[in-house]
Amino acid sequence: MFPLAMMIVAAILFTGCVTIRPGEVGLKQRFGKLHPQVYGQGLVGYNPFVTTILKVPIRTENLEVRLNLPSEDGLNVASEISILYKVNPSMARDIIETIGSNYQQVVILSVFRSAAADVCSRFLAKDMYTASRAVIESEIMAQMSRILEPRGFVIEAVLLKSIQLPPGLTRAIEQKLEAEQVAEQMEYALQRERLEAQRRIIEAEGIRDAQKIISSGLSPEVISWQSIEAFRALADSPNTKIIITDGHAPLLIDGVN
Repeated sequence: MFPLAMMIVAAILFTGCVTIRPGEVGLKQRFGKLHPQVYGQGLVGYNPFVTTILKVPIRTENLEVRLNLPSEDGLNVASEISILYKVNPSMARDIIETIGSNYQQVVILSVFRSAAADVCSRFLAKDMYTASRAVIESEIMAQMSRILEPRGFVIEAVLLKSIQLPPGLTRAIEQKLEAEQVAEQMEYALQRERLEAQRRIIEAEGIRDAQKIISSGLSPEVISWQSIEAFRALADSPNTKIIITDGHAPLLIDGVN
């Protein structure tokens, strides 16, 4: 009798414990009423006859949505979008109490659909395909955060993973982008030529100024002194030379060793 009683007590104790793992919190629900305390990771004891443990994930969740987004120019753009969000641990009890465990479908997805439609309707379809995509993502995220953060949800990112535009529009955008790249390359080439022309002008002006300075310094006295120096250098040379001169400047005709 005694061993049987111990076995029953052990079974009750064993089933009256639950492990809260990393990335989740636990809530005790007794007779349908939530206990105010939120339990972090670890072992939590409870009375299995009157109490249940609700586990709420608080790690980052990835909600992937396929949605046709309206554009300002009246097109529906097929898209695949990822919403990265997580539950604020301190508000897990309020979320379960006011929304329920199906909060992803009830709140997150509903708010996203409304925010995405509102934001994308202010942009042209081509904007979702170009650099404006980051602006659209940021505005959707900001609008969701204003609504969901007070409810206990942290929106980490909204990512437009893929955009499918009508084929004709896609090709038109690609051609426009190619034309813009060609124009940028031509502008770069023109700018390079302008810089080269400026360099040549500066170089020519420098040569002109140098020649002016040299010309202004060649007085008759300087020329006469240079001629004397030239005669002196020829006189000191050991080679035989034939020199024709008018008395002012030497002209070397020939020379032999």
